[in-house]
Amino acid sequence: MPVDRQQLEALVAEIGRFYVREKTMRRAQETIRRALAEGEPSPGAVSAYLKAARTYFAGFAREAHAHLADVDRRLAHVSQLQYNLTAERGVTARRIEATQGVLARVEEFAAE
Repeated sequence: MPVDRQQLEALVAEIGRFYVREKTMRRAQETIRRALAEGEPSPGAVSAYLKAARTYFAGFAREAHAHLADVDRRLAHVSQLQYNLTAERGVTARRIEATQGVLARVEEFAAE
């Protein structure tokens, strides 16, 4: 199945915007750029490029998903902490109201 050249060029340009340090992906990027500049890349060259891109970006995708799961867990913990502290604050505020009321009544008796 032939690859649409415009779509391939768009993918090469998109990947080209990433800072790629890994040698295999850098080499694949340069190889496909040269092949596109020289004409129509062979199906083997396209296949090798797509394989390198899939391998390279799949690792980043796994890492990003793991990071997102970690951040979500931490956010859930923070939300639970906030909920607990809000409830604790409410209890403490009611305790202050109650003790202030008692202290005010004590002062009324002391003033008599």
